[in-house]
Amino acid sequence: MIEKIPLNSLKFFYFVAKYSSVTIAAKKLFVTQSAVSKQIYNLEALLDIELFERRNKSLILTKEGELLFNCAQMIFNQLDECLIGLTKNKIEQKQLVLSCEPTISMKWLIPRLVEFKKLGHDFEVVLLTGGGDINFEKNNIDIAIRRNDFDWGAHIFSEKIADEYIVAVQASHLPKTKELLISKSRPNFFKKLNQLADLKYVLKTYSKTELEHFYLCLEGCLAGLGATIISIYMIEKELELKALDQLTQPIQDGSSYYLLSHTSFKEDPRKIIFLNWLKNEMTQSQMNHL
Repeated sequence: MIEKIPLNSLKFFYFVAKYSSVTIAAKKLFVTQSAVSKQIYNLEALLDIELFERRNKSLILTKEGELLFNCAQMIFNQLDECLIGLTKNKIEQKQLVLSCEPTISMKWLIPRLVEFKKLGHDFEVVLLTGGGDINFEKNNIDIAIRRNDFDWGAHIFSEKIADEYIVAVQASHLPKTKELLISKSRPNFFKKLNQLADLKYVLKTYSKTELEHFYLCLEGCLAGLGATIISIYMIEKELELKALDQLTQPIQDGSSYYLLSHTSFKEDPRKIIFLNWLKNEMTQSQMNHL
């Protein structure tokens, strides 16, 4: 019977059943929702079986649908493992293209990439700077480091790296001012700061000046233009050189750094290697400064 069933229809069915959503399946498959729906209807017509119960906007597998999904899941997983094995050597020779926010790239990631290269892995990390939404396909990006302060979509695979810690700092050995330099690069950053009890004193006693990026706030702070509130990962060198005085203890702001991918991490060993390295490095940073 398999010769009568288009394999593409089975793949579309598998993704819809896996995510219980035509919308997510369409995003995963890089096709329109109507294309997915058409394939499902065609498959049901060919089998003369109802695979989903359609309740309002929800899709629920029927008993027959559950049976087909379990079979398809086993087959597609085996096929996936086979394809990964066939392409593993080729993948490891390619560049791993990474997108990361500018300030965390300059102040934390770039100084460490030299050490990562010394580990001798069979791939090179190519860094692109950027923030917010990522178009993996258009920009040929493999992975991206982002904080979870925006919705990147259910179709994106994500793995947590570490929690964010912020601290209020001011330049050492320079006259103190009552200006507070705040970055506008994070959504609702100042509003969220006002919700943190440990920062209320600083926010009440300083006048706010907004700048476009954290690296501008940091440079302004080092020049004596004012204090700033910034990620501990962005000021490691300055803290070690005692160029900054801490006005508060580092505190969690409720956000975290994640590594994002448009395909499953298990499909590419390079991504897992880099993810584990990032986790270890950020954990070490926390141990040094918390």
